[in-house]
Amino acid sequence: MPLARAADGTKLFYSVEGSGPPLLLIAGQANSSRWWSQVRPDFSAAFTTIVTDHRGTGSSDKPDAPYSTQLFASDCVAILDDAGIGTAHVYGTSMGGRIAQWIAASHGDRVERLVLGCTSPGGPHAIERSAEVRRSLAQIDAMKARRALEELMYTPAYRGPFNTLGDPQMPPHARKRHLFASAEHNAWDVLPSITAPTLVVHGTEDVFNPTANAPLITERIPGARMHLIEGARHGYFEEFRDVATPLVTDFLSR
Repeated sequence: MPLARAADGTKLFYSVEGSGPPLLLIAGQANSSRWWSQVRPDFSAAFTTIVTDHRGTGSSDKPDAPYSTQLFASDCVAILDDAGIGTAHVYGTSMGGRIAQWIAASHGDRVERLVLGCTSPGGPHAIERSAEVRRSLAQIDAMKARRALEELMYTPAYRGPFNTLGDPQMPPHARKRHLFASAEHNAWDVLPSITAPTLVVHGTEDVFNPTANAPLITERIPGARMHLIEGARHGYFEEFRDVATPLVTDFLSR
């Protein structure tokens, strides 16, 4: 089981499979590499895919210390180093997209092409989810909160699998650290420094991370292009994989 070490000594699980140019896939908040389990085989047919368990999730260490999207970005670079990978395509969704912004801005020499899915620039310029959405997720009844999350991630027509609903093995402290890291993200000032060719992808029906964030990011990153997937919610890459995967593969293969 490959384990990289972060700068602070935290052990970070990752796995590598497939063949072709390296592609780092970065999962969302409070989720492990399982986030990508349904669609990863599609990418591994054309790329050497690298998936990771964020600190606090899966088989990685779970230190009770401050987390940030910049720290997660440094963790990802440590994993690339451990795997002997100099440069890679980077595809992050949700909080993974926030992390990917920092990798591309702070470690631009490591990024070939960048895909930012269902994500946000953070900070005061970002479009926040509504109070109604926040209340639905904060319900005391765990089953009702899970159903609310399912409805935010997927359309009623989707029958599963549901790989994006959180890592059930996360300790409470790590869940809180992830929430804070995502909420405190603000890459607005550094987005114009990103030089990697960038594709921004979002579902048109995403209210979990409102679709209006997609054009904000696209306009902020020089030369970025945007694609909105009609009818998709936050988990577009899983439910709408027949559209999203070829879209991303085509962009990365240019």
